[in-house]
Amino acid sequence: MMLMIIFFVAQNYKNKILSEILDLKKLHAVNKPIETANGLPNECYTDKDYFDYEKNKVFCDKWTVIGVGSSIPNPGDVKPYNLLGIPLIMIRDKDMKIRVFHNVCSHRGFKLVDKTCSLKNVIRCPYHSWAYDFKGNLVATPHIGGLNNHQSERFDKTKSNLKEVKNKVWMDIIFINLNSNEIDFDEYIKPLENRWSKFINKEDHRLIVHSNDYGYFNLDVKCNWKFAIENYCESYHLPTIHPELNKVSNINDHYHIQGLPNRFAGQGSNKYEQLIKGNKKFNTFPNWDKNNLKKSEYVALFPNVMIGLHIDHFYVFWLEPLAINKTREHMQMYYVGNASANGEELKEMRKENLKFWKNVMLEDIVAIEGMQSGRNSPSYNGGNFSPTMDQPTHQFHKWVAENLI
Repeated sequence: MMLMIIFFVAQNYKNKILSEILDLKKLHAVNKPIETANGLPNECYTDKDYFDYEKNKVFCDKWTVIGVGSSIPNPGDVKPYNLLGIPLIMIRDKDMKIRVFHNVCSHRGFKLVDKTCSLKNVIRCPYHSWAYDFKGNLVATPHIGGLNNHQSERFDKTKSNLKEVKNKVWMDIIFINLNSNEIDFDEYIKPLENRWSKFINKEDHRLIVHSNDYGYFNLDVKCNWKFAIENYCESYHLPTIHPELNKVSNINDHYHIQGLPNRFAGQGSNKYEQLIKGNKKFNTFPNWDKNNLKKSEYVALFPNVMIGLHIDHFYVFWLEPLAINKTREHMQMYYVGNASANGEELKEMRKENLKFWKNVMLEDIVAIEGMQSGRNSPSYNGGNFSPTMDQPTHQFHKWVAENLI
């Protein structure tokens, strides 16, 4: 009985904290049918207290993307990452497994790694030289028992290993569940894998290679991270924001994607054309369904990664929230096999393909930064949705609201 009372009080405390930040009625209005629903309230894009609450409920509780495995290709490669102020490191161990740890020495809390680097055998703390192997085990404690005495009977090394973060690598994308309370990753990703089984399968995953030249870019945008997801989910903005793209593949060529259970949403196109220069073209996925050769799909996997899947390439587009109104966008390109991904013969085509997608993302900045500016209006009620065109975007709003309350 006492445990039930404590749980009830704890839940009420959490709800009280959220209710002090925004009107919960506004969140419940998001869950209405799309014809009468409002979008997320302004505070979800402008309030710093809300941002702290969202950090835990959305980014720490869920499977969140922090990077790609190709950025740390070799044993000992280390990359630091800050998830909304929480210092983390990604490292590839000597068995080629990617691990994620809290980027903090167990001794005095010193930050272990400041920049991307390659290490030989250990992660060494710059403060007192305590050292950890690539599996996170504490292996060296210099002078812990006095000068030149590196052991202590009163200290158990095994209780001071690095704290590992639950993670999974899928299609080279590194997902973490910081609070270790989300469903198993295989269950989480299964609806999307099932959907894409007509395009690619496990055998195709092994053919995917990241591009080293003309394969990556990042952009800093002055807006909340959610705007990038909302914009990506719909094709409604094509005629105004992407007029050139709309000439090739307009909104009539697009269809909605709403992944149930409610974990992803987006759009697809029935009019994708492969990039061909003379007799040159990229390799294609061998198991792609022959009835869907011109289809491409653009899925936002909640909360913060967007994937563009085409018969001859795909990209990973993930978001790094920096502040309530600032986001870093990362994009990495992938192709089928090393000849397409890194061969000299197709180098200019990779350059052109990257330029095309970068221009698309640059055009979107006008939209997402414009929405950020608009949220400063106290008259804005969270917005309305087109019952026909905004279904995937509404689904994302509902996902956020449901996870908050």
